[in-house]
Amino acid sequence: MTAPTLPSVAAGNAEDGFVRVRGARENNLRNVSVDVPRDAIVAFTGVSGSGKSSLAFGTIYAEAQRRFFESVAPYARRLIQQGHNPKVEQVTGLPPAVALQQRRGTATSRSTVGTVTTLSNSLRMLFSRAGTYPAGAPSLDSDAFSPNTAAGACPECHGLGTAHTVSEASLVPDPSLSIRDGAIAAWPGAWQGKNLRDILSHLGYDVDTPWHQLPRKQRDWILFTEEQPVVEVTPQRDRVAKPYKGRFWSAKSYVMHTLLDSKSPAMREKVLRFMETGPCPRCGGTGLRPEALAVTFAGHTISGLNAVPMAKLAELIRPTTELAAAGTASRRQSSESNEVAVAITRDLLQRINVLLELGLGYLALGRPTPTLSPGEMQRLRIATQLRSGLFGVIYVLDEPSAGLHPADAEPLVAVLDQLKSSGNSVFVVEHNMDLVRRADWLVDVGPRAGEDGGEVLYSGPVQGLKAVPESVTRPFLFQEGELRGERQAATGDGGADAGRGGPRQPAGWLELRDVSRHNLRNLDAAFPLGVLTAVTGVSGSGKSTLVSQVLAGVAGAALRTVTGPAADEPDQDQAEDNNGPLSVGTVSGLEGIDRLVKVDQRPIGRTPRSNLATYTGLFDAVRKEFAATEAARSRGFGPGRFSFNVPGGRCETCQGEGFVAVELLFLPGSYGPCPECQGSRYNPETLEVTYHGRNIAEVLGMTVDAAAGFLAGVPTAARSLQTLQDVGLGYLRLGQPATELSGGEAQRIKLATELQRARRGHTLYLLDEPTTGLHPADVQLLMAQLNRLVDAGNTVVLVEHAMDVVAAADWVMDLGPAGGDAGGEIVADGDPAAVARSVNSRTAPYLAAALQARHAARNG
Repeated sequence: MTAPTLPSVAAGNAEDGFVRVRGARENNLRNVSVDVPRDAIVAFTGVSGSGKSSLAFGTIYAEAQRRFFESVAPYARRLIQQGHNPKVEQVTGLPPAVALQQRRGTATSRSTVGTVTTLSNSLRMLFSRAGTYPAGAPSLDSDAFSPNTAAGACPECHGLGTAHTVSEASLVPDPSLSIRDGAIAAWPGAWQGKNLRDILSHLGYDVDTPWHQLPRKQRDWILFTEEQPVVEVTPQRDRVAKPYKGRFWSAKSYVMHTLLDSKSPAMREKVLRFMETGPCPRCGGTGLRPEALAVTFAGHTISGLNAVPMAKLAELIRPTTELAAAGTASRRQSSESNEVAVAITRDLLQRINVLLELGLGYLALGRPTPTLSPGEMQRLRIATQLRSGLFGVIYVLDEPSAGLHPADAEPLVAVLDQLKSSGNSVFVVEHNMDLVRRADWLVDVGPRAGEDGGEVLYSGPVQGLKAVPESVTRPFLFQEGELRGERQAATGDGGADAGRGGPRQPAGWLELRDVSRHNLRNLDAAFPLGVLTAVTGVSGSGKSTLVSQVLAGVAGAALRTVTGPAADEPDQDQAEDNNGPLSVGTVSGLEGIDRLVKVDQRPIGRTPRSNLATYTGLFDAVRKEFAATEAARSRGFGPGRFSFNVPGGRCETCQGEGFVAVELLFLPGSYGPCPECQGSRYNPETLEVTYHGRNIAEVLGMTVDAAAGFLAGVPTAARSLQTLQDVGLGYLRLGQPATELSGGEAQRIKLATELQRARRGHTLYLLDEPTTGLHPADVQLLMAQLNRLVDAGNTVVLVEHAMDVVAAADWVMDLGPAGGDAGGEIVADGDPAAVARSVNSRTAPYLAAALQARHAARNG
């Protein structure tokens, strides 16, 4: 490690100015010792998997958290979810730490921007104490304005704002049919359906008249009654009539009963077709009771203020904050001009201004957190910390620039400076080289990933990294001519678009007309086919809505198949953000594609049982090879014997997990290796079977690079391993749990799984910010693979903020001009050079700079 001159600290008392880490061995860290200054912005850099997060989060933050928990009473400690104890010999000079990590919003629509920032609490109090009530109406407690409390939730939808119900149109799609001919499509088939028909006949209903000719009262009773009469039925269809007691179910009761009680996924899926989802008719989709909706402030209900962007909300409450003479507050008499209204709105405005400075003014307080990107969630947490006023704390941030347009990154730097000037330390794990250049100190970890990383190559002022030739970060951080060759050599392919003379020409166009959803209003968009398109724009401009929701929804509905590595997972963009109506006019050009694939950064699995080998499918081939050995055949072992997920070959003590939970009486529980299998996951009989001298557990412990040589004779496995190496994942272990993988690693695993499939062209690939979490060297590897897909005759559309990636695209579509209601328009489109010349695009100046840097690199 290069030993630079440390920043000035008090002579003879240097210990006070640094966090000193000694002997860190967390994950792939190799007995790391490093000194990191406090009261500074420190950037941790390195390729994905190098160990930078293990140092910043897994060691420094985890040790600070451990020390805090040691100060808590043992009994109370058991009630707090705790992290692990880091593998480190000593950490000194360590103050309390707060971690702000990249993670998606809470998976519930009840969690919103307002609840995360606690702004909703203040807004509810404002309506309770200073709202305008109807004449004679009593004041309401603040809980009455929350859809998440019993006092405020709509009794019909329980505060969700969404109703799931059935209608005559959904239950009876063809009213020209009679009941005997199957008019009630929601009823079960076979004997059950005939039984219900026979019961109706015995109750005196006409089952042979066309449905639409039956009286309204009879139709409503048959479809919606809650009654369940039991009658004696004598079926006419059997040769020997055997009377029986039959119970009637209305069509609605049958559908609801099946959804609630059926254990059959197929049955549930069938009746779901007859359900209609929409705004709750009782509360209009607000989730609130009528008495709460009758109260207004500044002429708006609380649901109305929750729905407007925060930039507009700030303007609505600003007049109240400027009142010079406020009246006295009274519990009996609410007033928008009393002292409580002034105090609450001033506090609200101050807190909203912090969010506006972070570029989040386009968000509404009612926006569900599952629809937010990890970058948006992290900035919301940063804003909350700014208001906390803590002093002497280390803030450990995980890529705060993730998901940020370059124009939005400048305010973020100002916020980090504010945290520092308030007497705190800011440790940032970051891949954005512009942000790294603004840091006071840099810790570079590498040189590569996994077993080839885990060393601190440099710790010191940013400029000092220029003297460390083994750093992969170095050529991307400095643009000097002598480093351009190193930048190309960092990935071994000369760049993401090496060998191309210029942008590719479209093979056709996919055109969408009159698109309306969220802030997209009557938008016309044309996507070129057979090329790589980058969709850009400031945060909230409508990029993800256009690509991940509209384009994906239109293409998926037309093809009736959304395939790809994550096809069996619920579509997060659609499932979590279905609260906005989608309207699309004419669509043309779909004949140019025959398959849709979405590759995102969601986890490849949610439990440790899911891993790299099982997700890519190569583990199936490995288990078959083990089952084909002489030792396995003599024992009667099939491929299933070598799975750790089913009984037979797995260790039953830990049930194939490799670890067990240790519960303590007055101390928090912990996890340790299984005492029976020592973490191997398998029982001794299974481990006796070897393939080329290695048992199944040892193969799962191999890295991709090591396994590529070991399994070279297994074509299916070798193909999977090669594509994993192509996207830079050679350092991962085959059995590495999905829960240990970053979002960038998960996305590249999905891409590798797709790359190993047979090439057939005419596939539309959609990616939303694929470079999030990737080092610039890893970005070039990713782009090389995306270009391979395009060269094979496919179409790639990606939402992206990294300007070097946008500069390498064939076509650019820039949305804006701003976020929220001020966005939703295509302000420029064309090849990168054309967009860079646009005078209306906020992306243009940053793209122009990236194009200039590319030109200099090519001609340097």
